Amino acid sequence: MMLRAFRIYLLLLCLGCGILHAQDTRIPFHLSSDNNLMFQAVLNGTDTVNLMLHTATSDLSLTETAVARLKTLHFNRTDEHIKSWGGSENSTRYSAPNRVQIGTLQWDSIAVWEDRQSGQGTDGKFGLDLFRGKTVELDFDQQVLVVRDTLPAACATYDKLALRQQGDMLFVEAALSDGSHSWKNEFLLHSGYAGALLLDDAFVAVSGIDAQLKVLSEQKLTDAYGHVLKVKKATLPSLQLGRYTLAQVPAGFFEGAIGRQKMSILGGDVWKRFHVFIDAARAFIYLKPGGLMDLPCKS
Repeated sequence: MMLRAFRIYLLLLCLGCGILHAQDTRIPFHLSSDNNLMFQAVLNGTDTVNLMLHTATSDLSLTETAVARLKTLHFNRTDEHIKSWGGSENSTRYSAPNRVQIGTLQWDSIAVWEDRQSGQGTDGKFGLDLFRGKTVELDFDQQVLVVRDTLPAACATYDKLALRQQGDMLFVEAALSDGSHSWKNEFLLHSGYAGALLLDDAFVAVSGIDAQLKVLSEQKLTDAYGHVLKVKKATLPSLQLGRYTLAQVPAGFFEGAIGRQKMSILGGDVWKRFHVFIDAARAFIYLKPGGLMDLPCKS
């Protein structure tokens, strides 16, 4: 808790040190084959890095591999006892202050943390907290992120869903069906997860959904510190998000790992199908089908 509070303090301090912005600032990104939203950034006016937008984090972090080639990044502290997704404790270094530019936006005093892993083809990741107090639009058809002061009038035609905010994480409710039964569950918005759905252990145990679905494959996932987790993958007949329904959606779960996966995840293979607005208060998400809506889900 102390580490999280310290990180939030650092972030607020950094954001207060001068973000240069203009209304409706457009930042291009590349949507990779792994459903990562990749942005080119410049560190301290010199080093160029590719960063992934990770909606479930507040930190800006770079991988050890990327750090090794950078000229302007200098670490001045190490934090211990950081819990990873894989369940173990780790230590990590951080560097502050740094100047970061993404598109035409610049932050003058940012802390950069060191991780071992990031999305395929990226040097690190950043979260929505860089756009604190701003509305964020994600246009996957044009592959552009737009930072706005207010929601546009067009959002009145979008499906409006409530978000629950917990620290730097945002959750939305969705309904699942195995063809015979249906359940509602809360999902973490996680653009750093390339797949469609990852189900939490408690939900799987209570619903018994794992017994209703045919397991098609097993996949190895790696957390930010390099720990490998094995996930079983099945196909869910339908996922309902607001008034929109997706069919034949891949869903992953950890068999026999009760308590490890504590939250269900809505990943990039779902996100990319919508035109998305997230309001400045992070209280609502607005969705409308985009050009990728009918694309088959990635198995």
